[in-house]
Amino acid sequence: MAKSSRSDSPVAGDNLVEYSVSEISGSIKRTMENAFGRVRIRGEISGYRGPHSSGHAYFSLKDERSRIEAVVWRTTFAKLKIKPEEGMEMIATGRVTTFAGASKYQIAIEQLEPAGAGALMALLEERRRTLAAEGLFDETRKRALPFMPRVVGVVTSPTGAVIRDILHRITDRFPLHVVVWPVRVQGETCGREVAAAIEGFSTMAPGGQIPRPDLVIVARGGGSLEDLWGFNDEIVVRAAAASTIPLVSAVGHETDWTLIDYAADRRAPTPTGAAEIAVPVRAELEAELAGLAARLRGATTRRLDLRRQDLRALARALPSLDGVLALPRRRFDEAASRLDRALDAAQRDKRAAFERAAARLTPTNLAASLSHRRQYVRELAFRGERHIERRSERARARIERIGATLSGEPARLFARIERGGERLASQLARMDAAQNLAGERRRRRIVAAERMLASLSYRNVLARGFALVRDEAGIPVKTAASLAPNAAIAIEFSDGVVDAVTRDEDRTSAGGTSKARPQPRPRRPQKETATPAKQGSLF
Repeated sequence: MAKSSRSDSPVAGDNLVEYSVSEISGSIKRTMENAFGRVRIRGEISGYRGPHSSGHAYFSLKDERSRIEAVVWRTTFAKLKIKPEEGMEMIATGRVTTFAGASKYQIAIEQLEPAGAGALMALLEERRRTLAAEGLFDETRKRALPFMPRVVGVVTSPTGAVIRDILHRITDRFPLHVVVWPVRVQGETCGREVAAAIEGFSTMAPGGQIPRPDLVIVARGGGSLEDLWGFNDEIVVRAAAASTIPLVSAVGHETDWTLIDYAADRRAPTPTGAAEIAVPVRAELEAELAGLAARLRGATTRRLDLRRQDLRALARALPSLDGVLALPRRRFDEAASRLDRALDAAQRDKRAAFERAAARLTPTNLAASLSHRRQYVRELAFRGERHIERRSERARARIERIGATLSGEPARLFARIERGGERLASQLARMDAAQNLAGERRRRRIVAAERMLASLSYRNVLARGFALVRDEAGIPVKTAASLAPNAAIAIEFSDGVVDAVTRDEDRTSAGGTSKARPQPRPRRPQKETATPAKQGSLF
């Protein structure tokens, strides 16, 4: 041990060596490190708050009676397989040393491991209860796996036997597209890489350059609890629970359980079992499909046979076409015969009505109606004049009576007389206007009747080149058979009348036409105003 400089004047009787603080602290540090060297300390972690901003971790190891400070340097902390956690019983391997700045001793941990499998299991159970309380392991949130996925994603090591077993099993059962996300399945970065792979598959967009999986398998072979500890990491469990793609956990052997098995939608006992769960057997599907197709064909054939039998039974129950159409055909024939008779009857009725109307529309009837209308107009005019005269007389008498009663009031009397005269003049003017209007209406009706008479006159027919033959009595002759030989006749044209005599040799047989050769006689003009004795029918 190095000695510090002694005092030049030591106290009498004092033979102790004097050291500086740094010298004694360094001496104690070297003494402890040489005395203990590397040690293994078992204790419970206390006061752990995670790594410091410098990367170092500071906490304490304690038992029921004592405690010792501990430090894990940054380079060592990154290499630890099991990270320290508050309350966890661990076995720390390192060197006992001192911290001169605070006069404390501590252990610089180089290796940290759980204090037996029981401690790890206790930690694992505590973590499982915490995550289960958050609902991450609820059966209600687990989804059904797709029956026939098109793409399967596998999160595992690309160099191990697990991926080869999965690919071989999928190829044998149902070949499809497999996307492998390579990760470390053991070690300090295992949890982060597996969680990143699960999240990476979930964030893939459909239709991208790399197809998005319909199912994800997280697989690893068997191992110890420490080897599988990365799949118990909290970030892995939360990533599995938040995955948007159905997830199958196939970590370890059938007896191995990790926390990702609780959060996954389905747990497979082995990676090979995960491949069997992920895809069906293609041969079995084809056989089942062939059986279903055969059953469908048989059912269709039987159904068609039953339908044919039902159709034949219904066809036998239906009447024949002639039987169905017999009654409608008879009704149609009867309706057709009634229609012909109805048309003939309607034609006769219309002809009779037309002849009756034509008989009423003769020039004589129209002239009589016109004369009657004129006489009616004259009577109305005469009655109107008489009515006006009576009204005038009554008004004059009333005025005279009023004048006699109001002889003492000349001014008011004159005013009333004036107003009465104005009303009388107004009434006379209205009466004259009404009489003129009524006369004009009757005049228009008479003119219309005259036009109708002119349009129905036989003279219009003569003007178109026809002639009217009359016998000696002036009666129109309708047929040639009604004329006797050497009979005197008169032929009326539009511009005059010509007398003629019939000859026997000019008459033809029944049904022929009679050719009258008029004798040259002086032309006797017909007065336009002359009215024939009898007008024959032109229809």
